[in-house]
Amino acid sequence: MSRNSESIDENMICSEFQEKVSEVLIRHKSILDIVTKLDEYNARINRAVMKSVTSCGCISIEASKQKYNKETLEELRESLENHVNGELCEVCSEKIEAEMGAYAFYLASLCNTLGISLTDVIIKELNNLKTLGVYSLK
Repeated sequence: MSRNSESIDENMICSEFQEKVSEVLIRHKSILDIVTKLDEYNARINRAVMKSVTSCGCISIEASKQKYNKETLEELRESLENHVNGELCEVCSEKIEAEMGAYAFYLASLCNTLGISLTDVIIKELNNLKTLGVYSLK
């Protein structure tokens, strides 16, 4: 994970981001626009990942059936594959990050429209993960 050289208070980053989204979003203010933009950027993320495989070739995908015959959840977690070989090149990584950033923009916008705190959403999910641990099975 790369970090910006500026010092950003990690506790405030989601709130600040959500506030800035609220300030700059003009054209796609309708919830109808927002949810379709989320779908659009989800597809753009997927497309950028696939182009990393098919056009650039910096990563490859070798998928096969996962083997779930382990005794413990720890053994299972360690044995399951993500099916990705290689590492994203700088160009592909930047493209995917840009698409993810746009997705995060519209996610924050949806939170604003519905009166939900993105920070609270992340904190609640983190607390669920901490409480349930591997038993969250996502």
